[in-house]
Amino acid sequence: MILTVPSSAEAVSSTVRYVLHGRIAVMYLDNPPVNGLGDTVRGGLYAGLARASADAGVDAVVIAGAGKAFCGGADIRQFNTPAAVAKPMLRDVITAIEASDKPVVAAIHGFALGGGLELALGCHYRVAQAGARLGLPEVNLGLVPGGGGTQRLPRLIGVAPALKMIQTGTPVDAAAALQSGLLDAVTQGDLMDLALSYARDRSAEATHPVAGQRAVDGHGVDFAAARATLNPKARNALAQRAATECVEAATRLPIEAGLDEERRQFDLLVASDASKALRHLFFAEKEAPRVAGGGRAGTIGQVAILGAGTMGGGIAMAFSNAGYAVTLYERDQAALDRGLALIRKNYDISAAKGKLDADGVAVRMARIAPSLDVQDLAQADLVIEAVFEDMTVKQAVFQELDAVCRPGAILATNTSRLNIDEIAACTSRPEAVIGLHFFSPANVMKLLEVVRGARTSADVIATCMAVAQKIGKIPVLVGVCEGFVGNRMLTGYWREAGFLLEEGASPQQIDGALTRFGMAMGPLAMADLAGMDINWATRKRLAPTRPAHLRYSRVADRICELGRFGQKTQAGYYRYEPGSRQPLPDPVVDGIIEDCARQAGIVRRAISDEEIVERCMLALVNEGAQIIDEGIAQRASDVDVVYVHGYGFPGARGGPMFYAQTLGLAATLARIRALREIHGDHWKPAALLEQRVAEGAAVF
Repeated sequence: MILTVPSSAEAVSSTVRYVLHGRIAVMYLDNPPVNGLGDTVRGGLYAGLARASADAGVDAVVIAGAGKAFCGGADIRQFNTPAAVAKPMLRDVITAIEASDKPVVAAIHGFALGGGLELALGCHYRVAQAGARLGLPEVNLGLVPGGGGTQRLPRLIGVAPALKMIQTGTPVDAAAALQSGLLDAVTQGDLMDLALSYARDRSAEATHPVAGQRAVDGHGVDFAAARATLNPKARNALAQRAATECVEAATRLPIEAGLDEERRQFDLLVASDASKALRHLFFAEKEAPRVAGGGRAGTIGQVAILGAGTMGGGIAMAFSNAGYAVTLYERDQAALDRGLALIRKNYDISAAKGKLDADGVAVRMARIAPSLDVQDLAQADLVIEAVFEDMTVKQAVFQELDAVCRPGAILATNTSRLNIDEIAACTSRPEAVIGLHFFSPANVMKLLEVVRGARTSADVIATCMAVAQKIGKIPVLVGVCEGFVGNRMLTGYWREAGFLLEEGASPQQIDGALTRFGMAMGPLAMADLAGMDINWATRKRLAPTRPAHLRYSRVADRICELGRFGQKTQAGYYRYEPGSRQPLPDPVVDGIIEDCARQAGIVRRAISDEEIVERCMLALVNEGAQIIDEGIAQRASDVDVVYVHGYGFPGARGGPMFYAQTLGLAATLARIRALREIHGDHWKPAALLEQRVAEGAAVF
């Protein structure tokens, strides 16, 4: 539903409107897009409350949100600015509400999140539209609630359920909120009718409940155990721990002291690098799907996947999970059967974990129609090719699709690095050809690189960006180059890992240093997981274009020449016991590394973890800056989204480009120049980095 502010409403600030409905004063938060609690909203609420309190003709107050929702919380655009601490603070507003002798009712629709829920908790009563969501998601931004949520919610619904809501940041729906006591009433009908009648009925009562004055009982809640369950490697680990401490404070401190402790924790976190990084990612993820160019998104009904391997099956699951009808095509019955069996196995695993019931599995499987007849692709609106990563094979597939598929169908390739324009050139409709680079497992990983070819139409781009969001992905538009954004940067990352091996580091040291930095996996364990043969084929394909004067490590090639392709062969950079994914050191690899170093004339030395992290991270940063400069990525924050959601970069560091900004661009450039002096021209600084430093800029 959308709440419209009556035309008769007066402005008590630029973002709060005030109107009388008989003897009920209604204040509308009117600060699009989510009615964030910026300084003008807080000031307007404070002024409106004072006005209502002083008006003998007002018996009660209702606070509602204009537009699609009640309130999305603090205006995080104002964090670390003077407006964030301008008086009145949210605490002042809530104190005024609690002190009011006239009942104040929060009328919630859409959502009440973060500071929005804290505002509602400060009201005497809370009513909501069915389907509204209520939550305190601050931990996802590396923060704790800063407006009393950790103190009032435990007093209202109990310590254990409050701790769960705050620790996880997961919202609840109106039905669950009503059952827990968070809401006083829920309606399927008109929200304002309910709010006004509720306020009118309560206005005759002598006193009104104040959540902050309720007793809190922490008996039976084991806070030490709650802390022990937290994942110390989670990107919001500091915030989750602080949130736990705040809720514990609610059980042993009076409300004002508890609010002081909550604010102390909030102030520490809001100034932390981790929270700044997570807030950067919050905006980056929202910005990524926005594309200049004015294309119009079309409707996608029928989806077809060509190729029932691991990737094709995962893509089919992603679309089926979102409710799309999917045709899964293979040329061979055995391959099709294997693909369907793997899909079924994955769904059964989800069911065993309680994520799906039997009906959910059956419905999703029923949406996937297997086929051996290419003509079954003829009426699909979107066809995604997921076959072997070979240009000749893909071109042949697209020639066939061009002949079979209906006019207007979008033809997409799942290539991870091949030239989209060369694939499109084999069709009569290059404007309909696009890259959709899913990441494995495609039904789980949130990132989708949407690859724009030279002739891809704006409408096709817009359609694919929209459908990506409908299947729960974060789409990032990228241009055509070898490896696009993610894999192109990964090449330099792996290059430095290979050089560090030759110079004296072991695979275990490199992977250990980078996982301690926060990467989900080290580069060498990741190579083993992905399959070393794939990148070996790429290196051989690109060998004729490799500049002869640049250093090249043969460690990975030598490992592959022995048929060691990673986990799939139980040996790569590491060895693996049958049935195990645990990487184990291997003397064979140590010998290869030492031999490569000797042949290259390198005297191996002790290498610090700090050097490993610096060289691998700066390799990502320098290539990322070059990619931005070439227009392959639309913006620096897109590169960060790619690396956090596709390559395991720690969210608490914001992505490689944000990380460079925290180091300082001038300091980053100085280190890259120093590395060039030592290691050669593959460390030539990106022109964009040099330009930004010359301009005195702090960001890319």
